[in-house]
Amino acid sequence: MANPAPTITKNGDVTCICLGPEFENLDETLLDQIRDQVLDAAKNASPPLVVIDLQYTKFFGSSFIEVLFRIWNRINALPDGGFAIAGLTDYCREGVGITHPHKLWQMTATLDEAVDLLSK
Repeated sequence: MANPAPTITKNGDVTCICLGPEFENLDETLLDQIRDQVLDAAKNASPPLVVIDLQYTKFFGSSFIEVLFRIWNRINALPDGGFAIAGLTDYCREGVGITHPHKLWQMTATLDEAVDLLSK
């Protein structure tokens, strides 16, 4: 079976990095398989507007939070850059809340809301 990959699409000007049902448990092994794809998609986003859709992800660890910070740092440093996270489950929102990035990142319930937010 092939390694799962995130779905990377454009919705207008916004690059959407969607982690599907195969990423329900984003453990270290799975993260190692997709880390470069996710970082490259964010790096190559033009314009620098990126949404990470995590609606199917029920667990991720601190290594994924570090990836989110790397993306945000890169996007935030660019003129007109925008970054949002969509669809965090309650458990993942609690894990992210411990590090307080919700004060830095825009978070929405759905991918469409995140795209609308960054498109304005």
